[in-house]
Amino acid sequence: MKRRTIIGIIFIVAALLKLADMWGIVQLDWLWQHQWTMYLGVFLILFIGVELVISSYRHNPEQWLQRPLPTGEEGKRICCSVHYGGDEYIYHGEPFHGARLDAFCGGLRLDLREAVITEDEEIDIHTFMGGIELIVPKEINIVVKSRSFIGGVSNHAGMSVKNGAPSLHVIASNFFGGVSIRDKD
Repeated sequence: MKRRTIIGIIFIVAALLKLADMWGIVQLDWLWQHQWTMYLGVFLILFIGVELVISSYRHNPEQWLQRPLPTGEEGKRICCSVHYGGDEYIYHGEPFHGARLDAFCGGLRLDLREAVITEDEEIDIHTFMGGIELIVPKEINIVVKSRSFIGGVSNHAGMSVKNGAPSLHVIASNFFGGVSIRDKD
């Protein structure tokens, strides 16, 4: 386990101990003297602990299981689906003809920086309590259409329209999930 994960777990345990004290399960009155520090301290400790645990896994490159590109018929789009985990698909000069991406309680990363995109293509995305990260080339236009319920799409790719460049149409349906689009690491 990483040091950040251990520190995060310590903070989470401290917050849960405080909640147990507030509910009368254990007695830790000597630790908290003022009324306002009770709730502020619990939420602060819980926030820091959860943030440390999540960030220790978010920034860990080994968390993504690199998979070979799914092969589709020539001219057909690919289909990628992930359930309770994390998958990564990377294009290395292959032609891209669109995709259908599904994330159910998991994460999916699609790296298109080296993909060959010669015409307008579409990526159809569906998330349920999951997330999808798209890394796109800088020389294409990004068009986003989204229907989200407690979720959304964040487009950090270059916003300028490039004349004559192909467009990547991202159509996202998110339910407690999200999509992140960017053009660099």
